[in-house]
Amino acid sequence: MDLIRIIFAILLPPVGVFLQVGLGLHFWVNILLTLLGYVPGIVHAVWIIARR
Repeated sequence: MDLIRIIFAILLPPVGVFLQVGLGLHFWVNILLTLLGYVPGIVHAVWIIARR
């Protein structure tokens, strides 16, 4: 399941975070980071998935 989340994190970072933590603080932070720059959103999403 982590592989699927990481694939989603690369393609659509907020979806990968949503699958991991739901609609929490990290989800909204990831949306903000993705809007500010696609790469920071990916890094944050992969970090969230790898951390748990």
